[in-house]
Amino acid sequence: MVNLSVRGGASLKKKWVDVRRQKSAKYACPACGKVNVKRKTFSVWNCRSCGAEFAGGANVPSTLVGKSMNLLLNKESSRE
Repeated sequence: MVNLSVRGGASLKKKWVDVRRQKSAKYACPACGKVNVKRKTFSVWNCRSCGAEFAGGANVPSTLVGKSMNLLLNKESSRE
């Protein structure tokens, strides 16, 4: 599954393969919980089961920064 047009050595090809796997993998939906979320376009993710559409990372639906922001927002809402 290596694209031979990727130039720059073995390390770049390995990173490219990892990105391709992340983009095409299925993820759990935050709305319904089913493992049926696929990447629709750049940073847009769609659950094929419940139809929920949400923004996320470019290659994965939730990034490390997004997870930390959700934790911060949950702490702020629990204080009020």
